[in-house]
Amino acid sequence: MSSSPLSKKRRVYGLDSTLDAALQLVLELASGPMNVLSKNNETDIDEALYSRQLYVLGHEAMKHLQKSNVLVSGLRGLGVEIAKNIILGGVKAVTLHDEGTAQWSDLSSQYYLREEDVGKNRAEVSQARLAELNSYVPVSTYTGPLEEDFLSGFQVVVLANTPLQYQLQVGEVCHSHGIKLVVADTRGLFGQLFCDFGEEMILTDSTGEDPKSAVVSMVTKDSPGIVTCLDEAQHGFESGDFVSFSEVQGMSELNGMHPVEIKVLGPYTFSICDTSSFSDYICGGIVSQVKVSKKISFKPLQASLAEPDFVITDFAKYSRPAQLHIGFQALHEFCVQYNRQPKPHNKEDAEELIALAQDVNARALPAIQQDSLDEDLIRKLAYVAAGDLAPVNAFIGGLAAQEVMKACSGKFMPIKQWLYFDALECLPEDQEGSMEDKCLPRQNRYDGQVAVFGSDLQEQLGKQKYFLVGAGAIGCELLKNFAMIGLGCGEDGEITVTDMDTIEKSNLNLQFLFRSWDVTKLKSDTAAAAVRQINPHIRVISHQNRVGPDTEHIYTDDFFQNLDGVANALDNVDARLYMDQRCVYYRKPLLESGTQGTKGSVQVVIPFLTESYSSSYDPPEKSIPISTLRNFPNVIEHTLQWARDEFEGLFRQPAENVNQYLTDPKFMDQTLGLAGTQSLEVLEAVQHSLVQQRPHTWADCVTWAYHRWHTQYSDNIQQLLHNFPPNQLTSSGALFWSGAKRCPHPLTFDVNNSLHLDYVMAAANLFAQMYGLTGSRDRGALATLLQSLQVPTFTPKSGVKIGVSDKELQNTSAFFDDSHLEKLKATLPSPANLSGFKMHPIEFEKDDDSNFHMDFIVAASNLRAENYDISPADRHKSKLIAGKIIPAIATTTAAIAGLVCLELYKVVQGHQQLQSYKNSFLNLALPLFIFSEPLAPPRHQYYNPEWTLWDRFDVQGRQPDGEEMTLQQFLDYFKTQHKLEVTMVSQGVSMLYSFFMPTAKRKERLRQPMTEIVSCVSKQKLGHHVRTLVFELCCNNEDGEDVEVPYVRYIIG
Repeated sequence: MSSSPLSKKRRVYGLDSTLDAALQLVLELASGPMNVLSKNNETDIDEALYSRQLYVLGHEAMKHLQKSNVLVSGLRGLGVEIAKNIILGGVKAVTLHDEGTAQWSDLSSQYYLREEDVGKNRAEVSQARLAELNSYVPVSTYTGPLEEDFLSGFQVVVLANTPLQYQLQVGEVCHSHGIKLVVADTRGLFGQLFCDFGEEMILTDSTGEDPKSAVVSMVTKDSPGIVTCLDEAQHGFESGDFVSFSEVQGMSELNGMHPVEIKVLGPYTFSICDTSSFSDYICGGIVSQVKVSKKISFKPLQASLAEPDFVITDFAKYSRPAQLHIGFQALHEFCVQYNRQPKPHNKEDAEELIALAQDVNARALPAIQQDSLDEDLIRKLAYVAAGDLAPVNAFIGGLAAQEVMKACSGKFMPIKQWLYFDALECLPEDQEGSMEDKCLPRQNRYDGQVAVFGSDLQEQLGKQKYFLVGAGAIGCELLKNFAMIGLGCGEDGEITVTDMDTIEKSNLNLQFLFRSWDVTKLKSDTAAAAVRQINPHIRVISHQNRVGPDTEHIYTDDFFQNLDGVANALDNVDARLYMDQRCVYYRKPLLESGTQGTKGSVQVVIPFLTESYSSSYDPPEKSIPISTLRNFPNVIEHTLQWARDEFEGLFRQPAENVNQYLTDPKFMDQTLGLAGTQSLEVLEAVQHSLVQQRPHTWADCVTWAYHRWHTQYSDNIQQLLHNFPPNQLTSSGALFWSGAKRCPHPLTFDVNNSLHLDYVMAAANLFAQMYGLTGSRDRGALATLLQSLQVPTFTPKSGVKIGVSDKELQNTSAFFDDSHLEKLKATLPSPANLSGFKMHPIEFEKDDDSNFHMDFIVAASNLRAENYDISPADRHKSKLIAGKIIPAIATTTAAIAGLVCLELYKVVQGHQQLQSYKNSFLNLALPLFIFSEPLAPPRHQYYNPEWTLWDRFDVQGRQPDGEEMTLQQFLDYFKTQHKLEVTMVSQGVSMLYSFFMPTAKRKERLRQPMTEIVSCVSKQKLGHHVRTLVFELCCNNEDGEDVEVPYVRYIIG
């Protein structure tokens, strides 16, 4: 019988099962369980569950996922991580395959194994726990051999921690049958990934980025034609992109033509096809990027093993992938020869692996053969290969699962074809002598980690006290990793986690510690309970507090001083900045991380060694000009922001102002003190809400919404066109309505237009809610009511000023008649006459599809888009933009959390070399990996001393006699001890002292104790928990020159 190709019934791997059993499993996979599979076979996608992932993948890619059966073979820590991520992702079905039983060393990273599971089959034990992750994805097990007919039932096969010979046999079958293959392996601090997606994979979108667009200002008649875009913003295209044109006037041949490839010439220009025979360009036009599908091919494993292509994960280690490619093959040979891994930190085994690697290298083809083998690298591979680390599995498992999703969907560029990773910086910086005795197995759950680092680090990890801020997606992954590595699991250890949020359905797709029955429960409590199941030894305390000045009586000096470090798992910059400030002040390490879709980053902050998060965080997003929002939108983002502003201005702010007017005696004085026209706008809103527009029935609410529709989509547009007619020219002779200014047109209300009816239905119900009235969902009754309503014909007015720019808008609204303000005040009803009345401000909530909030946003935005001939956005895209949703996917979160915990190993060991630490950025879509050494903190100097953001002046506020230091004594201290003349002292936003203070006030202050001054200026008593204060100084040196100095920690308790 021929040995190649494999016969249909040929056994690929394994010893003790039958073909019938394999075929039976395939049949079961195809047929049931029907109640779950039927959900996944539907074209509809559960947007409430997958919403954040959908913003990463899109609906088409998600539908491809839901048609894909995936086999995961090998259920140790790496395999379970991959399985977890793809089950959360929503593939059609997952089969778990493993013929082995759980060992103590598996418990270092296999979080679905319990201590009582040692000796049981890994796949069978893990199945029920993995199946809980996603009710749409049936999870089955198979513990027999892999055979060709069995493999043919899958679209993707994943091999995790498997022998090379096994990989080659399965790889041959997969490549010949068009089954996509992902091979993943981790050995201690090393990781390996391989992808073979066949001869012709269709790649629909290599980056996942939204298509870019720009406004055209000129197109030349040339070969090639040169396109120039408006200089308001760079076009952002790249050479090789394909674009299409629309709304071009004159050179109309461009409109609707097939996508054309471009060559970028500059930030505002690019060349296209031959336009020399086209009509003359007149004006206008939108150029939009078009995603064009392409075919990519992969070599089978056997061929790629001999002539590999590498994706570089760390450009500082550019030569390592080729070295590790040899090393991993040698490692497989070692395991075959000795039927075991090299012993941890064993010199004899290391030398044997080096010898085997030399043999592999000698046999290698010239494409991969190394002139000089890195023996130290191979030696370290041997030392740690027996290890099994949860953070490395999290990183490689996140990447591997993303490759599975690429294989299923054709979305994002796959890894071609090999990826190698190492984190050798995690090893001790000053390792002396042999670690072998400390790395021996002890038959406990940390054996896989002890094999790499030894027992001393395990003891240190158990004693750690850490503060985890956030129990969302990254928070859950970090808690899982903390439990697996034993952080805070000793008698003296402790993890405090805080998160004030409750669990929502959309969280279940990412935050894998939560289940459907946990919805509405507190995240921190639920996450803490879940990780206790993973490792019952973990000592975790859950809080529900927001971090900030308001909770400093909880997270006190004592709390922070007792910590060993902080890990942030936050979703907003303000909280990150606050925690960074706290960590700098208390001189605690901070592990900072974040994700957005397939992008993620990690920053490690080490006292006195690195800069802090605040030193170089991302700038805020550029805001949209007010004039653009009000009058000149040109993209859907503008109309959606306008709709959000409408929501706030109609349904929240007026109600809040009315309630304050009715309950706060100081409201009127405070309002009249507002700058510009704000006082007029606030009082008008109050007057309208209480007098002119106050409804008493549902019909009144409908009437209000009907009139609002006409005001915004007809009357205001008519007025705008009256001021600026369609053919108006600017002073330079150009058309006013050109470039980024799109000429609008008014709409005519049509009760049979569903979008018009949507607006009125949503607006009327929200208006009713604000007044505590009962609304209605009866569209037929609403349509009948609307047919009976009329609005007066609108006639544009002369003399109405409309600002073309933000500066003109400010000038237009800078002045108003005070008498009008007085008349407004006179028309307001007395609060005493409205006793018991209150309004109900509506807080925007994007995720409740029954509350009319997104109904209003979608209708309001798309109607305005219709005014300006802008392409509308569906509800899904509208929710993303208006709700400021951060796209997220479990694969990126897992990978980033793994990298965070690799830095944690270094922090706990006390690494002090800057080059030992790694800040990281990744984009799994491209794929792109950037690892860099953290930046050292900037150094400053006054006189001889150098200082950084980590330095400060510590001043004891209490004198030896028990009395507190006065301001004069404080100033004298700096004069005598530091030769600095203090010219200004501040605390937060409060000015405590300055040289230009009035003389009498300054003399009085100089005699006062410092805490008394703080309480007087801030008008707040110091809390009992306050033991220190922070002062900022302005100082002169002895030459009278300004010098920058550190802050002051003023100790009072």
